[in-house]
Amino acid sequence: MKFNDKVPIYYQIKQYVYQEIILGHLKAGQKLPAIRQLAVTLTVNVNTIQRALSELTTEGIIITQRGKGNFVTSDTQLLQALKKRIVTEQFSELYDKMLALKITPAEMVQYLKNYIDQRKEVQHD
Repeated sequence: MKFNDKVPIYYQIKQYVYQEIILGHLKAGQKLPAIRQLAVTLTVNVNTIQRALSELTTEGIIITQRGKGNFVTSDTQLLQALKKRIVTEQFSELYDKMLALKITPAEMVQYLKNYIDQRKEVQHD
């Protein structure tokens, strides 16, 4: 994983775990790799992994079972809410950037539609 120097690493790890869950690489109820293994895989300090997992636990995304490890929550409604929150955050950032460029909401919709149509064409070629 390549880290952005301007964003705390623990936060980027949280985003990585969110993405893995949303993509289905980590499924509801699935056990996460051990903290030390995650630290080695992501080439970060164990304490950094622990902080990220601690926040994920506080949010309810990760469930800790003493002696067994950390698991993705089985609460599918919570996972759907997570996905919605992440998508909304992405759209919010894009929306603000487009407004800064003086693009109206109607123009945004048209640009997005055109972009999606172009991407569809490229994927079928």
